[in-house]
Amino acid sequence: MATSSRSDPLDEIRFTGPVEFEGGIHNNSVLYYFATSPFYDKTSNNEVLFQQGLNNPNMMQFLATREAFEGRLRTMSGLEFIVAQEPAETGPGAGTGVWVINKQTRRKRREGEEDEISVHSVYYIVGEHIHMAPSFADIMSARLATICSFVSNILPSSASVQTWSPSTGRVYNQPSTTTTGSNPVKAITGSTQQQSQESRQRSDVGLPTTRDFEEALFIHEQYGDQYMDENPITGRPGEFHLSSTGRAKVNLSAAAAAKPLPVKLPTINTKLDSPLTSKPTGKETKSPKTPGGPGKLKRRKSSKAAVTPS
Repeated sequence: MATSSRSDPLDEIRFTGPVEFEGGIHNNSVLYYFATSPFYDKTSNNEVLFQQGLNNPNMMQFLATREAFEGRLRTMSGLEFIVAQEPAETGPGAGTGVWVINKQTRRKRREGEEDEISVHSVYYIVGEHIHMAPSFADIMSARLATICSFVSNILPSSASVQTWSPSTGRVYNQPSTTTTGSNPVKAITGSTQQQSQESRQRSDVGLPTTRDFEEALFIHEQYGDQYMDENPITGRPGEFHLSSTGRAKVNLSAAAAAKPLPVKLPTINTKLDSPLTSKPTGKETKSPKTPGGPGKLKRRKSSKAAVTPS
């Protein structure tokens, strides 16, 4: 009988055969024992051959031994259950007791060619229990789930034993072994001694100490507004100097010789005379002469001496 309900997946069921199964599990009865499990498919060639052997005396010979039964199955095409591996011998008359059974589909090919076999699932019988072997995807999924579970448990544990402070940085402490009835004064003294010992150890290995952090904080508060740009900075805090950017110097004489001479343009007088400061010349009121217009009348000259008749 199965130790789980029928609604459970087949790969989570452990089946144990009925008590009334006679003869035990051996070479000639292992396939009949497997046929009593929920993993067995009654549409397979095994069931067809078994029913033929029960109803046809001529087919009874194929039910006598497992070799004859499997030999007959190899001549047929379709779904079948066949023993893939027998129990290995660990000593004289002693075996592992593990049977491996394949659920597979056989397709016949041309004469002289091997049959095409597709394995669907694998089952193994350990003692009286039948199990379904998990698939490769199920194994990988279970392994990844186990790894994720361990990692999720490690991260909180590692975070609980570490502390960080500006003076000591990140420090990993051993789990406390003090009892609830211990003296608090001794616990504080022990904690202070542990911190001082850790500070000395950090100083011995070249790690920053409390004095180094205080000096760095003092320099930051005093010169924290000074930053580096693309020019390299030399000196020390409070006396920084910008050095050259590393660009090649330009030859001024060669640049001046190659530069064309400027063209001298005439000077334009942009001064405008104001009518308030300029003196009138009398020519401003003259109107221009009009060609063909009425001109000034000239007097005719008369003779100086009048001629009288004699």
